[in-house]
Order: sequence, then structure tokens, then C-alpha cells
Amino acid sequence: MREKTWLTVLFVVFMWFAFSYGQEMQAISLPKPQTSGGKPLMETLSLRKSAREFSSEELPLQTLSNLLWAAFGINRPESGKRTAPSAVNWQEIDIYVATSSGVYLYDAKTNQLKPVVSGDQRSAFGRQSFVRTAPVVLAYVADFSRMGKASPGDKEFYSAVDTGFISQNVYLFCASAGLNTVVLGIVDRNTLATTLGLKPEQKIILTQPVGYPPKR
Repeated sequence: MREKTWLTVLFVVFMWFAFSYGQEMQAISLPKPQTSGGKPLMETLSLRKSAREFSSEELPLQTLSNLLWAAFGINRPESGKRTAPSAVNWQEIDIYVATSSGVYLYDAKTNQLKPVVSGDQRSAFGRQSFVRTAPVVLAYVADFSRMGKASPGDKEFYSAVDTGFISQNVYLFCASAGLNTVVLGIVDRNTLATTLGLKPEQKIILTQPVGYPPKR
């Protein structure tokens, strides 16, 4: 009887963990991005800056949706073209989104976050201590397989340029929305690639933490 009781307990514990994991890593449907409002362009440019301090306060889903749309969302649904340009319209840059609960892949077509890996992986997104504090850390990953017959050198160059456009969109959104951000090149790319389960043709370009300024 005691053995059956223990087996029952173990089964319940196993099912609880399995259920919790499944719940945690379901796709997240983001609210429709708000594509109007915000500060005027010239004021936003005057406020644009790098900031390396972050509150741990979570970003609301609406703010996260607006942020990702500004970064590289679809602004012309009839053609599928985006808020940032890309060479030959390759759209080779993917945005991975790290939070305290897991890492997700931004799907601009469905406006969803697709689960990648569970658990807090933010420390893999940069070597600086403040990366672990920011509620959201973005990673820009180029998929060279989408870039046709371009030479290896051109793939490196254009994916870096395209990431620059996207990261600047994030800077401008943050300046308009009162958020802090900074782009990071000091990243252990091998560790992060393993964490994200990337393929050899996927290359990490930069990361970018985002969050509210710390309360004084």
C-alpha cells in the first residue's frame, strides 16, 4: 500500500511539472500594436540615448507589442514589408525576446511570441551585470540561409547594417515611451547560440536590453 501511495505522489508531481512547463511555454498572442501617438520625431531624437540602468518592473504586453512592432513589425500588410529596411527585402533578422520566464521568438506575421526555451536565460544575452536586471532583452539573429547567393562577406555586412536599422528603431521607441535601452556587442555568442538552439547558418549580431529607468 505504501509503495502505491509513493507511486501516486510521484505521478502527481510529474504531471504538475509537465503541466506547469507546458503552460509556461505556450505561445503568447500580443495585443494589436498601437501605431499612432508617441512623442514628435524631433523631440524623440533629442531624447535618444544609451542607458545602462534598469528597473526590474515588467513591461506590459501592450508596450512589448508596440516595441516589437516598432523594431521590425509589418507596417504594410499588403506586401508584408517592415518598419525597418533590409537588403533585397531578405528580412533575414529574427528577434529573440528574453524575459524572466523564458525566451521567445517574435513572429511579426502573427504578432505572437513563439516559445524557444523556458527559464530565465537573460544572463546569456550579455556579460554586463545590468542585463540580468532588464525585464526584456532582445537578441538580433541573422539567418544567412535567407540571403540567397550573396557572398559570405556580403551576408555579414548587410545583416549588420539591417540590425543597425532595427536597433535604432528600438532606441527611438524607447525615447518616445520613456524606456531605457542600450545596444550590446559584448556577448558570448557561442553560449547564447547554444541556449537558443541556433543552426550553423544563424549568426548572433547584437543584443539590446530594454526596461523602465530605475526608481530614485
